[in-house]
Amino acid sequence: MKPRLFALTWPLLLELLLGIGIGMVGTALAARLSDTAGAAFGLANQVFATLFILFRVIGAGVSVAVTQALGAGRRDQADAVARAVVGASSWLGAAGAVVALLAAGPLLHLVNAPAEVAPLAGLLLQTLAPALLMDAWNASMASVMRAHLRSREALGVVVAIQLVTLAVALLAMPHLGLPGYALACACGRGAGLALHVALWRRRLGLRLLPQDWWRLRRAPLATVLHIGLPGAAENIAYRLAFMVSMSAVADLGARALATQAYTAQFMNLILLFGLATGFAMEILVGRLVGAGELHAAHRLVRRALGLGLVVSVGVAGGFALAGPWLLGLFTADPAIVALGSTLLWITVALEPGRTFNLVVINALRATGDARYPVAAGAASMALVLAGGSWLLGVHLGWGLVGVWVAYAADEWIRGLLMWRRWATLGWLPHARSAHRKLRHARAG
Repeated sequence: MKPRLFALTWPLLLELLLGIGIGMVGTALAARLSDTAGAAFGLANQVFATLFILFRVIGAGVSVAVTQALGAGRRDQADAVARAVVGASSWLGAAGAVVALLAAGPLLHLVNAPAEVAPLAGLLLQTLAPALLMDAWNASMASVMRAHLRSREALGVVVAIQLVTLAVALLAMPHLGLPGYALACACGRGAGLALHVALWRRRLGLRLLPQDWWRLRRAPLATVLHIGLPGAAENIAYRLAFMVSMSAVADLGARALATQAYTAQFMNLILLFGLATGFAMEILVGRLVGAGELHAAHRLVRRALGLGLVVSVGVAGGFALAGPWLLGLFTADPAIVALGSTLLWITVALEPGRTFNLVVINALRATGDARYPVAAGAASMALVLAGGSWLLGVHLGWGLVGVWVAYAADEWIRGLLMWRRWATLGWLPHARSAHRKLRHARAG
């Protein structure tokens, strides 16, 4: 029985919703301390997300490598990849944790953190370092679970992580401030790691050996890096451009940073359906490529994209209409509420372009066509997202509205480029090559 799109999408959607929900709770708890603390929370989490890109070096490739191997009937190869990514995650996670711990100040200086925000943000970023290491393991292990179509079990782990995080945050943040959130994240990630180890053993039949946690296995990692390095490059290019835009926002002052932090929570909720659909596309298209069913993969992507466009516009419109009330949950400052509401209406125009990116880029990557997204999108990220944020937001004086207009323009430019690649079948030679290699390996 072939997996269906909805059967994979809904657990992913709930998983992402829970993650965003905890972020919103953290933001609300930080905002209760002060708008300065809310701004620090948002800025530190953006830097944290940028460091998380280190894991995309393997994260972008592990799902594709495992799903293609399973689609071709190569369980042995899929298991070799799974073990290899655990060791690689240890090294990447440790590197990210060291950077967060030792370079929090310089990183915040790079994004132009205001003087009143920087100390709080720096302390939060440093205390988040242990969570960063555990995130590396959890992200990789969850990707392997989903590739085996164990999306419900992966969702269960996320539920456990977020419940522990929420409970500890509610208890710790009123007394410890922002470091209380870091403590909550460490506790939640630790619980998730223990559950992943148990589920790998019971559901996948994969018992991790001590050397699996540190050994770098060249052959299986080569398959992962073939997809992961271009995927990471695309994510790194985006995050760097986004951090340049965040420095433009920081230049506008603490109030602008607080507005950005609060509004971004709702923007993250809006994009969830497209993101979940994109992740499901990566799993399903990878399996179809492994099995050589390329016509089915093409039809699936077109159908999923149409559904994603309708849903994303509808959800964005609903959030924009409720904007004043939603933003009032975070702050009583009428200027922040008014500006944030305007940004949510810009999101209605932004979301269709982002849906093209979320759905089609993951499908391209699943076929083995991983280099095109970064090659085609790098110029737009640098010029439109990063440069446009400074030009419109700071130099032309449009403020946050200008920054978000740049966001929308970048998403549409890159999204249409990705769709052109898919619609003109530029991915087809890569998919045929991936299937041919797997077929030859099975015959050998």
